[in-house]
Amino acid sequence: MAFLEIKNASKTYTTGKARTEVLADINLEINEGEFVAIVGYSGAGKSTLINLITGLVKTDTGSVLLEGKPVTGPGPDRGIIFQNYSLLPWLSVFENIALAVDQVFSSWPEEERREHIERHIAMVKLTPARDKKPHELSGGMRQRVSVARTLAMNPRILLMDEPFGALDALTRGTLQRETLQIWESDKKTVVLITNDPDEAILMADRVIPLTAGPRATLGPSIPIMLPRPRNRAELNENYDFKQIRAEVIDYLLKATNRNRHKTTQSLILPDIEPEDISRGNYIGPKRRPVRRSEIKEETVGTP
Repeated sequence: MAFLEIKNASKTYTTGKARTEVLADINLEINEGEFVAIVGYSGAGKSTLINLITGLVKTDTGSVLLEGKPVTGPGPDRGIIFQNYSLLPWLSVFENIALAVDQVFSSWPEEERREHIERHIAMVKLTPARDKKPHELSGGMRQRVSVARTLAMNPRILLMDEPFGALDALTRGTLQRETLQIWESDKKTVVLITNDPDEAILMADRVIPLTAGPRATLGPSIPIMLPRPRNRAELNENYDFKQIRAEVIDYLLKATNRNRHKTTQSLILPDIEPEDISRGNYIGPKRRPVRRSEIKEETVGTP
């Protein structure tokens, strides 16, 4: 039995009279300790898929199972890292993480909770900034706080919703590497949502493409057999890496073309005669271009 399983799931949103089926026929199995990346276009429904796993939204059809039990709502066993950090601006680094720890581990003694928080702050290399507020931190540092807060909850599944998408390339590469080092140390089950095939291949054990919406669905699972630890600069020269990337991109492009609908529309053009500017004819006080119908050619003779 898979650790996390989605069976024949679909999700539709209704706004007024408009009805959009975002996801259709989603089937997914993830083993405990596995790192799985789902790659798709922006707006395809990746965040909706994450929300189904967290229990923030419910499926219209099908089910989401964790260790064989239906997911009926959010829980501390599923921690999520958002793209936009989601930090409280009036709390320090320590206090933002403490907010989560105090909720999940309220039965722990205060000293034990404090040490737990300090350990996770150190894990993401933010000890010198423990008392700073979010506005005093860079984007990369804020995302580190978000990572530490989620890991401090000790979730069984780590859900990452495009966590590095808002960062510059250098910071993104650093956080990718640090996140992999943390994952290697405790091997939590991870589901990464991204629109970057290179990021997915760099980090995951398996990559699964998500087709473009509406009615987005998961494509074939592509195993990543590249040895760890992985170096992005070296991977760019790796033949297997290039083959996997080509396979992922090729599937997404073909799936998009299959979903593309052709529309034929009849246009009624106004009955307007264009101006004739090719002959250089100008008449009237404003010396405007004239239409051909306005040009009168006459033969004038002398008496």
